[in-house]
Amino acid sequence: MCGIFGYFDANKHQLPESLFLKMGEVITHRGPDGRGTYHDKFGVGLGNQRLAILDLEHGDQPFVSDDGQIVVVQNGEIFNHLELAEELASCGYPCRTHCDTEVILRLYEKEGIDCVSKLNGMFAIAIYDKREDALYLIRDRVGEKPLYIYQNDGRTLFGSEIKAILQAEPIKAINPKALNQFLAFNYVPPPLTMFEGVEHVLPGHWLKISRTGKELNCWWDLACIETEDKSEEEWIDKFNTVLDDAVRIRLRADVPFGAFLSGGVDSSSVVGLMSRHLASPVKTFCIGFDDPKFDESPYAQSAADRFATEHSMQKVAPNMIDLWPMATYHCDQPHGDVSFLPTYKVACLAAEHVKMVLTGDGADELFAGYDKYRNFFNVNNHDMSEAAFRDSYNDNISLFTEEQRQTLFSPEFRQQLASLSVNDVTDPLYEKSGKMDRINQALYIDTMLLLPGNNLVKPDRMGMAVSLENRAPFLDYRMIELAFSMPGGLKLHDGVTKYIYKKAVSALIGEELAYRKKQMFTVPVGEWFKTELADMCQDLLLSEKTKSRGLFDYNYVQQLYDNHCAGIENNTRELRALMAVEIWFRKFMSGS
Repeated sequence: MCGIFGYFDANKHQLPESLFLKMGEVITHRGPDGRGTYHDKFGVGLGNQRLAILDLEHGDQPFVSDDGQIVVVQNGEIFNHLELAEELASCGYPCRTHCDTEVILRLYEKEGIDCVSKLNGMFAIAIYDKREDALYLIRDRVGEKPLYIYQNDGRTLFGSEIKAILQAEPIKAINPKALNQFLAFNYVPPPLTMFEGVEHVLPGHWLKISRTGKELNCWWDLACIETEDKSEEEWIDKFNTVLDDAVRIRLRADVPFGAFLSGGVDSSSVVGLMSRHLASPVKTFCIGFDDPKFDESPYAQSAADRFATEHSMQKVAPNMIDLWPMATYHCDQPHGDVSFLPTYKVACLAAEHVKMVLTGDGADELFAGYDKYRNFFNVNNHDMSEAAFRDSYNDNISLFTEEQRQTLFSPEFRQQLASLSVNDVTDPLYEKSGKMDRINQALYIDTMLLLPGNNLVKPDRMGMAVSLENRAPFLDYRMIELAFSMPGGLKLHDGVTKYIYKKAVSALIGEELAYRKKQMFTVPVGEWFKTELADMCQDLLLSEKTKSRGLFDYNYVQQLYDNHCAGIENNTRELRALMAVEIWFRKFMSGS
């Protein structure tokens, strides 16, 4: 796990060394164990901030081929690096270290860019190939690791975080289309970002940049997965086999590690499998709240007792809104999801003991774990027309609808948008997933949008803020492909979420943990908006500083807040999003 940064200038103009190094300095939190760079006079630079997890002595990046023609840096981990290294050695490409980044180098030497399909991991990779005089930027299948680019006047800047790019190219212009998408989805879906001109490399894609232009290639396409016909027993056996191996290969580390443990089905299953593979107790971490309505720690303790873990639990104050600006800084973009804050707190706790944790991230989107899926399909008929399904599910995942955004945005801001519709984001995904059943279509939309846009940003950024690596066994590509080869009716069945998954892990974690009611990792911020956070709301939503931006109809914003406080409407999510926008402006656009 690390942070990467760099640039490629088609005109061979070298970036000043001071600016190049600042790109790395600002993301030191991603890799405090050292910095390595390659910087030539022909306008190419690759850098790495290292968080040492594998081969602590010999794993410094960049890795350079023996002939000096190939330079590689990466952010992430290749979990099947041992198997790949063995295969490479048998073919005459032996690795000299035990570092997974060298495996990427040797594999690229042997097979070229097509080698990425052999990588099982989470990664953002930059490869400069002098033979082609080209830079490859490669992102993992579902976007576990971030990778941003900015292109201007022949120069491409890249970085694991946008703030690295801002060191070389200060950007003070907002992307209006991204703001429209943020208020539609409650996050900015890739490839757009809130910064004009800065884009996210799409998950499962690589970008080739040369002196003559750029080429974008999709190297992994989830929509190609075909549904299979198996018995429940066969699915259960396959699920358990794949998840067990996904956990096993994520235990490869040369530093202390553990796991987040909430006591939910996902984290409990991961910890249960970890305990089978480790000779010593698993180190587990959770936080608790004083209010039992939001406190999961008793369930976590139950799972810890079941698997005899070395458990650390810390009670924290539920109101941690003072951390919101800090979290926004680390996310680079506005996020209205306040579960980022308790995630940061549990990461802080874990970082006192370990450098890496396993998590249960991704399981809800793959196996229909959220109540929103049950609620949606309880009301909506699977036989509805394609147009009706699209409209209905778009409403289900919307924050502000198109009609509401029409009212929310100021006339001046609306003029900057050709259209308020976000169908250009969702329609291609509905088209690609047209052969899937409706449940899998809904899960596909969230896997392609919600995961890389929000739910994987949370563990990456909040973990990296304290130099903690997160590994998610459910996002092993074999697990993802298994999930989408499984009929949706085995995930959401007779109102039971994660139906076949829960049956598969019941013997491991017990019926009580497998079937307990899902509890979201959040706090009652909506009630605080009416009371102890009222001044903060007024400042972020309706102050003169906020109004000076001219983005919204502030009479409408006042109405949203007044109706919320009066109990007429629950506008918690809408208010959080609008406050998040203002916090982002003050952090990145106002210099405060």
